[in-house]
Amino acid sequence: MIPWLIFALVLVPLLVVAFVAVRRRTVAGEEIASEDPEERARIEQEFADADAYDAKWRAEDEERHRQERLP
Repeated sequence: MIPWLIFALVLVPLLVVAFVAVRRRTVAGEEIASEDPEERARIEQEFADADAYDAKWRAEDEERHRQERLP
């Protein structure tokens, strides 16, 4: 019984503190990136480029799949 009590009184609060610290660090990192308009524009452009590449890849993959199915 005592090991479970020690476990609950020591480990659980440590896990909660670690979770809060990681969450604060993540939120702080997101705020820094969103404050700089140039950085934000660069990130948005990278996402747009990635989406365009993904759409192109999907179209090519569909065409490749169609050619493989119908010789």
